[in-house]
Amino acid sequence: MPATSSLGRIFRENLGANNPVFAQVLGICSTLAVTNVFLNTLVMCIGLTFTCALGNATISLMRHRLPGRVRMMVEVMVIAVYVIVVDIVLKAYAPAVSRQLGPYVGLIITNCILMGRAEACALAQPPMPALVDGLSSGLGYSYVLLTIAFFRELLGSGSILGVHVLGAGWVNWAIMVMAPGGFFMLALFIWAVKTFWVREKTAAKA
Repeated sequence: MPATSSLGRIFRENLGANNPVFAQVLGICSTLAVTNVFLNTLVMCIGLTFTCALGNATISLMRHRLPGRVRMMVEVMVIAVYVIVVDIVLKAYAPAVSRQLGPYVGLIITNCILMGRAEACALAQPPMPALVDGLSSGLGYSYVLLTIAFFRELLGSGSILGVHVLGAGWVNWAIMVMAPGGFFMLALFIWAVKTFWVREKTAAKA
């Protein structure tokens, strides 16, 4: 069993210095696809985090029995199983959200964060560190997308979770519900992180 401090380090790094979105620049397609509606983004983030955590743990359990030449096919199959579970649960308990997300739930399978963590961590680590790595990678992805979705829905529709929160005189920013709005908000988020958080860390080390 790895030391708690080691698991804590893995968890913190994937939320910050090794964040899959603003550090590794992975999973960017989701920024355009779902972040114009906060609820859809929340559901997508839960699905990806669930899949990444359990997919990593499952692949780690199988790592000593995986022939190298078929390992990537097996990884995709494992990831696909958990995505199918997410899709079935959504259709059963949140059919309206499932219809809005459409094919994007299935496309979690192709999210490069999942394959990246499977290759970089799950094949080289015991199940517990792999689980923590997948969980923290999913959470690191989630808080970035949820922040972007909050501002895109607020500025683009004047609402959060479908509840109108801005005054009657508010004029919606149409660009925020379009793909360029996702690019703009992601660029702004990465700029803020690199300018303030990375600069402070560098200054502290100096």
